[in-house]
Amino acid sequence: MQIKQGKPISEVAIKQIALIGIIIILAGLICYNLSMFIPSLLGAITLYIISRKYLLYLIEEKNWKPSLAAIVIIVATLLILILPVYLIIDVLIDKLGNAQAYMQKFNVFIDKIHDFVFKEVGIDLLSKENINKLKDTAGRLSTSLLNTTFNALTVIASMYFVLYFMLISPRKFESLLESAAPFKKSNNLLLGEKIRKMVIANAIGIPVVALGQGIAGLIGYIIFGAPSPVLLFALTFVTSMIPIVGAAIVYVPICIFMIAEGQTGAGIGLAIYCLVVVGLTDNLLRFTLLKKLEDIHPLNTVFGIIAGMNIFGFLGLIFGPILVSVTILLMQVYKDEFLGRKMSPPDDELLLEKDE
Repeated sequence: MQIKQGKPISEVAIKQIALIGIIIILAGLICYNLSMFIPSLLGAITLYIISRKYLLYLIEEKNWKPSLAAIVIIVATLLILILPVYLIIDVLIDKLGNAQAYMQKFNVFIDKIHDFVFKEVGIDLLSKENINKLKDTAGRLSTSLLNTTFNALTVIASMYFVLYFMLISPRKFESLLESAAPFKKSNNLLLGEKIRKMVIANAIGIPVVALGQGIAGLIGYIIFGAPSPVLLFALTFVTSMIPIVGAAIVYVPICIFMIAEGQTGAGIGLAIYCLVVVGLTDNLLRFTLLKKLEDIHPLNTVFGIIAGMNIFGFLGLIFGPILVSVTILLMQVYKDEFLGRKMSPPDDELLLEKDE
């Protein structure tokens, strides 16, 4: 029997594979050793996408110098986007700065809720083991939040350093990205537009919804005399970014705690207020603002936050959902490029916005 010999691999293919392997290894080494700057890079890209329209208006229509336009954009994003969020996180740091005293108060808070539930229901729903786990988890989360926020200034500084060079040469930066993308031109256009909408929805829409719920919650905390209303506002703002459960993680235990403390009327009143007003604020903003920006599936947000928090810490609340959405989008691009399944295009008017 004669064995057919396969075609030998061409020398060109061997060189191509070797070059790709070297590129992957070098890129992996660079990413591994610069992993601490990944949040800065993602933040710079996010701010570039948000401010691109205004940047091009200043440079190409108003004929501003790129450096001047870049500085104006940087100052504007600092004042409008970064500073409010940083101040809210700073409130948490100020309140949680004394970790030992905070944990003592938190333990008393949990114990009172447990005793009240056990007394009223007669069932040990919150076992001692689960309470200890909850206390340990809260301690780890508060420590992680402190460490993440202490590094925030470094992340912000390096983010704006990268952003500045993106802003002074926007067309060159976009041309570089387009030439590096291994997709056909139509998919590059669709990919860019969808990413733009997802980034704006996650970076602007979700924090705005969270801020709306935080403000609505703060009003209720003040009216019904909840303890530490400013701290509760900051916690409500952060937890509101988590789909499904959201701000209930904060206001439900607070209401139970107030009832356990003997403030029955205030506790019940706060519970009704939060269910109606905070819940209505959430639904109103999600079904108007977020739907208008981009309809993001809640599971994308849930898994994105879990993965993002593990990778980026607190900043993962924003970048995690973006990464998940972009990953799913790349899968759709792959189907179109290699399996012949067309991607659903964005609105026609958005496609017409592509700059000549």
